[in-house]
Amino acid sequence: MVPGNNGFMADPRRLAPAKYLLLVLAVLILDQLSKWWVLSSYQPYEVQPLLPVFNMTLVFNKGAAFSFLSNAGGWQRWFFTGLSSLVSIVLLVWLLRLKSDERITGLSLALILGGALGNLLDRVRLGQVVDFLDFYWHQWHWPAFNIADSAITIGVVLMLLSGLRQRDRR
Repeated sequence: MVPGNNGFMADPRRLAPAKYLLLVLAVLILDQLSKWWVLSSYQPYEVQPLLPVFNMTLVFNKGAAFSFLSNAGGWQRWFFTGLSSLVSIVLLVWLLRLKSDERITGLSLALILGGALGNLLDRVRLGQVVDFLDFYWHQWHWPAFNIADSAITIGVVLMLLSGLRQRDRR
């Protein structure tokens, strides 16, 4: 502990996870607010063209990435809820145990955890994940996704790039 005006200041090693937890919370809030807005503004499967390659739409995914197992009959809701819960706990523990110099890993984990919690909350509340970002080229559409999916993807890419960079340094 380092002395401060009130006698003690927080241990600097404990401050590192706090900033990442704020990012987790920011991703979760942004994700849930965007989904609330889409749910209150669009009818299911309504399409609103915004750019020549981008639509807003409201679709639901009962499965995992790319609608994997979305038509499995209902059991997948609880399977993916349990799996997401377990992964979120592992990510949180990992995040809390990071060293202060592991900034890219912390950023990556915070983005992935915030996204995982956003989609987990959808599964628990709605039984499915709300998706609304629809990118396409001519007739080819990427599967619709959301802010949580974007955060997870960015987090994974950052983690992979960081790992490659560390490998190249050896």
